Amino acid sequence: MQRRDVKLAIGAVIVAALCVSAGIWQLDRLAQRRARNAVLEARLALPPLEVRQGLATDSARWRRVVASGVYDFNAEQTWPGRSFEGTPGVALITPLRLADGSAVLVDRGWVYSPDAFHVDHNSYREPATTTVTGIALVPPRGRGDVGGTGFLPFVIQLAGRDPARGLPRRWPPPVFDNGPHLSYAIQWFSFALIALVGTAVMIRKGR
Repeated sequence: MQRRDVKLAIGAVIVAALCVSAGIWQLDRLAQRRARNAVLEARLALPPLEVRQGLATDSARWRRVVASGVYDFNAEQTWPGRSFEGTPGVALITPLRLADGSAVLVDRGWVYSPDAFHVDHNSYREPATTTVTGIALVPPRGRGDVGGTGFLPFVIQLAGRDPARGLPRRWPPPVFDNGPHLSYAIQWFSFALIALVGTAVMIRKGR
């Protein structure tokens, strides 16, 4: 075997090894995602928690919850840049004052906004006294002042069917899929095979 062929073979083995490592990494991510999905699905299957003062984040996160109180529309805020089915809009985040004196932020859903920022809050008010059901979530950093001004340290994302026409659209339920990791892994393994087989063909033709 010529020196050039040896270099090609070594290069192909290195490339194939890197591709196989990337494929194994994607399979590990797939296993982690499946494990996480199983945990979240199990938490959502538990009976709903009643939201009350002192309810900890770890206890409430990704649990179905129910809360009764009065909406404070004067303190309502928006989370801008929330698209829905490709349409720009915002999420309406409304404090719910509970009977025990505590308060929790409620994500009442999505409303249309041409610039994904401004919206007429008065057009989307619901009955102030209410009982809500939803999923307790911890929002990303920079979204709301959760836990910073007397609110419980999570947000209730309302679940169920859309309310009457003209009110915020509820977010769809979470989807626990496996993501693209398996297809990515297959691609990386295919690249490894192509590198080895392709190099072998090149060496053979060169001879």
